[in-house]
Amino acid sequence: MASGSSSSFLLILVAFISFATAEIRFTEIRSDPRPIIPFDEFGFTHNGRLELNVSKLSFSTADPDLSKLGFFLCTRDSWLQVLQQIEDAEIACALQSNIIKEVYNLNSIAKDAKGFDHYYLQSDADQYTLVFANCLPQLKISMDVRSAMYNLDGKSNTRDYLSAGITVLPRVYFLFSLIYITMAAAWVYFLYKKRLTVFGIHFFMLAVVVLKALNLVCEAEDKSYIKRTGSAHGWDVLFYIFSFLKGITLFTLIVLIGTGWSFLKPYLQDKEKKVLMIVIPLQVVANIAQVVIDESGPYGQDWVTWKQVFLLVDVVCCCAVLFPIVWSIKNLREAARTDGKAAVNLMKLTLFRQYYVVVICYIYFTRVVVYALETITSYKYLWTSVVAAELATLAFYVFTGYNFKPEAHNPYFAVDDDDEEAASEQLKLEDEFEL
Repeated sequence: MASGSSSSFLLILVAFISFATAEIRFTEIRSDPRPIIPFDEFGFTHNGRLELNVSKLSFSTADPDLSKLGFFLCTRDSWLQVLQQIEDAEIACALQSNIIKEVYNLNSIAKDAKGFDHYYLQSDADQYTLVFANCLPQLKISMDVRSAMYNLDGKSNTRDYLSAGITVLPRVYFLFSLIYITMAAAWVYFLYKKRLTVFGIHFFMLAVVVLKALNLVCEAEDKSYIKRTGSAHGWDVLFYIFSFLKGITLFTLIVLIGTGWSFLKPYLQDKEKKVLMIVIPLQVVANIAQVVIDESGPYGQDWVTWKQVFLLVDVVCCCAVLFPIVWSIKNLREAARTDGKAAVNLMKLTLFRQYYVVVICYIYFTRVVVYALETITSYKYLWTSVVAAELATLAFYVFTGYNFKPEAHNPYFAVDDDDEEAASEQLKLEDEFEL
């Protein structure tokens, strides 16, 4: 039992890393032999509630010892202590621990009953995971589980199905959506004002901003409905659609800007097309994985696999989009030595170097730093990692738009002799430094 619990603990740990929306969840368990089956996690206040409804309950053997089967709540720290108790042979089953909060023991159900309904009051504020323990090694269990975790508002006693640490997210997403809508309107005005120097890439940038705004609106509505009713009422479908389109267009935009398409050259080379042919299908896979992760929850036996697929695909996409920028930097350096336009190419080279650094910083912050914030931040302040990620994304969008905006007077064609001579000297110094 100890080894089985230890392996299952890894699953629970991964579950603690993701946000707990804890909408009303329906779970089908069929012939499951796992000793530990985690469901949802939730950040309770001092006025927390759990509604548990189990039906179609059946076992692989007749007359099992029901006292060794049951639901309980535990925090990450308490689960570590339970594992230690099992290892020290103080207890033989997690349900015997005095550290966990037992929600319902199946020994309480009537004989031959196929289900039960239970209402549990949680007054200790903390982040808990709802877990089912099966302490009978040879037993397989089947059941349908409906779980609903929520907090009651102190003043009005209205239900809040969002975890205590993310209950403010609907307002956060809506605020950022207004910012992106304003940015889109400002970009349309700017494109009209500079319409004589607008390229195709600038319209593509507008599409990315619009899709980001729509994605945030749908996410705000999704979280708002879950907060009030426990169900997304279809907004999750729209969120997934716009999240998919936003992801593909953002990575495509980074690749196109990295190649210099539209504003430096009107075509893509074969190797650049291959990068797009790799990134776009991978984004499809990443979005499928994200849907499975969000909809199945940590109780699914394939949940960890899909989580790993998503992380792997996301890392590959992030690395792939850097190659076109590196190729452009290399091409500009070679052109600076051969075409006699050192100042022009140096300006382009400096811009692409800056963009390369910014893309790396953006990827690192949104994939590594935000992930670290989620793991170390108290459950009460999980919303801060969302704000940090959205601020980083906003800064990246603003930087990209400002540096690649249409110009009435292209600076590449307004270079005097002094600039040309200074640029030549700088390129020579860089070549000597590399040697």
